[in-house]
Parts: sequence; C-alpha cells; structure tokens
Amino acid sequence: MSVSTGTYNASSDDLGSPTAKITTGVVDLANVNATTDNQINSTTTTAPSNTTAAPTTPAPLVADTNVTILNASITKDNCSKTQLCVSQPSGCDPSSGTCFFLGAQQLGGQNFRFSLAGQSDGYVALTLSRNTTQGTNDTTYICANNNNVVKYISALLNNGKLTPTTLKVNNVKGKVSGKNIQCQFDATVPDSTSTTTRADTSTTNFAMAVSNGTYNAASDDLGSPVFQIRTNVVDLSNVTATITNLISSNSTNTTTTSAANAITIQQSLMQALLITVAILSLSWL
Repeated sequence: MSVSTGTYNASSDDLGSPTAKITTGVVDLANVNATTDNQINSTTTTAPSNTTAAPTTPAPLVADTNVTILNASITKDNCSKTQLCVSQPSGCDPSSGTCFFLGAQQLGGQNFRFSLAGQSDGYVALTLSRNTTQGTNDTTYICANNNNVVKYISALLNNGKLTPTTLKVNNVKGKVSGKNIQCQFDATVPDSTSTTTRADTSTTNFAMAVSNGTYNAASDDLGSPVFQIRTNVVDLSNVTATITNLISSNSTNTTTTSAANAITIQQSLMQALLITVAILSLSWL
C-alpha cells in the first residue's frame, strides 16, 4: 500500500506526479492485526487490535435530596421485567391497595432506582445490609411525612438507631395520601469496600429491609424502625431473583389458630355443662 500527495488542476483535471508519504510491504488486508512497515522512514506501526472496549462504569450520583411530586403511583407492573420486587402482603400492588412494597431497578453499575411504598404517620424506609442481621451502620433511605409532603432523609442504622448522614441519592420524588407514603429515588449503593457496610464478594448483593417508624417534623427526630419486610441476601441487579420475606406470618397464624382452638374448647365445655344441668334437672322431675 502507498499513501501519497500531489498537485491537481481543477480547470483541466490534470494530476501531478504522486509524492509517496507511506509505502508498505505486502500485507494481507484482511488481517487487522498485521504488522506494517513504512518503507520510507522504516517506522513500524501496528494496527490496533480488533477488541471491543470495556463499557464505562457509570459514575456515582451527586447527592441532591430535593423532592419533587411523584405524579404516577408506584406499581408492580414491571416486577421481574425491569425491576426486582418484594412486598407485604406478597403480590400486592401499591397502586391499587395498601401494602409495603419495594422495587429495585439497576441503572448501571452501583446506581439503582428504588420505588418504596408503605403506611405510616411518620416514615417508611429501605435499609441495605450485607447480611440478614440489619443494624450495623447499614445504609438507610428514608421517606418521611413532613406535613403531608415527602421529606427525604439519608441515614445509617446502628443498633436500632437512625443517624442522619449524606448518601449519593438524587432525583427524589414522593407523595403522601393519608397514611400512605410513596417515594422513588436514584441511589448509588455502597460497594464492597465501603466503610459503612460489611464486605461481600459481589457489590450488588444485599439483604433488604422495609420499615416504618415515627417522625417529628419539628425536630427531625426519627423513631426506631419497625421492620415490615426483611429479605435474604439477593443480587439487586437480578430482577428474577428469589426473595424470601424473613418476617413470617406463621407466628400470627399460630396465635390466631390457638386462640380459635381455645374458644372452640370453651364452647364445647359450656355445651357439655348445659347438657349435664338439663339432664340433672329432668331427673328431679
């Protein structure tokens, strides 16, 4: 191959003799990795490898906790399609009923969009932990009812106490209707080297917890969280991951069943006593 320059007369279309700038040896043009020598100055150039560059990891978000109005209700429509979901009761839709709900959609890298809904006079919150024992400086995202509008607060949960902090959260939207609080926000979840979470082999593996609690709008005081949902450790980027709510309703069912059994036994004893009294009464006649 040869690359050259030369004169050109636009009026007559005459082309001057070429002056070679690059002249190579014989190479296979189909071989993108072929080594070519410029025989004019003997400078060796190697063609770039035909390798696709690795995708750029999205940068962490810039913190901005200003809240705008959430116009559309949070819904379960995209669960297992574009977002990982968990709810209590299981399968409930926060757009048409009252329930605790969490959706997590990966935006790229450590950046996620979270959708949170629940019932409270104070706040609803999402806590991320590297294992199922929440409460050791765990990242917590809080949507509080501040005089019927949502106020967003970042905090760390440690031994049942929430301490406000600054987290990489922005694009916060929310609304309050009675006791129903709904909010949506983008957040950069902590990676495995973060000092605020325990180490893990995967940067997007977390146990999640949804809670509610009291909030004092005048003092910004946050009450201790009451967990409504606690999950196993799951990969937040896997929208079809299997999630187990570790807060089981079995204890409630057992209590209800036991109470019902006790009532049934009491009713049977009462009926037996009435029958005995009736028989004794007839025997005296």
